[in-house]
Amino acid sequence: MEPPAHPSSGPPRSLQLAVTLLVAAAGSLETISFLGLDRVFAGVMTSNLALMGMAIGQQQALNVTAAALALAGFGVGAAAAARVTRCSEIREGRWHPRVMFCLIATTVILVAIAGAWAALDGAPRGVTRNLLQFAAAVSMGVESTAMVAAGHAAAPTTYLTGTMATYIVNGVGSGRQEIWIPVRFGALIVGAALSAALLKTAPAWAAVPPVALMLCALLAARSRRPGR
Repeated sequence: MEPPAHPSSGPPRSLQLAVTLLVAAAGSLETISFLGLDRVFAGVMTSNLALMGMAIGQQQALNVTAAALALAGFGVGAAAAARVTRCSEIREGRWHPRVMFCLIATTVILVAIAGAWAALDGAPRGVTRNLLQFAAAVSMGVESTAMVAAGHAAAPTTYLTGTMATYIVNGVGSGRQEIWIPVRFGALIVGAALSAALLKTAPAWAAVPPVALMLCALLAARSRRPGR
């Protein structure tokens, strides 16, 4: 669980906005992963472990494979990002270049996913489907580790359970910085809803929102606006 935010301090608004956009991108990708691929999540490994257990209990081999791919992909992405960000000092006012490198790598993976998704008209099958599931999980593993490496200048973006618990424990609305927490909750919903709507109306374009939101997050993180 991430440390509580302090009313008088915290990341600058540009980084708070960047985190919010990353959350929206994650929500959008989770929709692609769950509704468009194999009914598993790209970044929420607690749920995937539970889904794997349920699949094993019901003897559903395909669902076990899907959960295993997501877990393996996330692990590979997290391990790679941990190696890149190792020994990078935490900077309170901005993200370390190695953190930014990991987020750029995440964006590149999402671009590749979006390209393949569009080429297949939003209906991947067989091996391609498995590769996309694995790649989506890799991207979320990289992003999650990058946010850990950023320290207090960031926050979890691929899972918000701990964020919600911290928000409730600290007292809803207890500090100026805490206003960004419910904003992140809303961003997750909006990102997920956007890709869900596209899956229904224009499936070939459903993987574009995660890319667009990631690019906006990178631009926000590069901004030099003051924290207050």
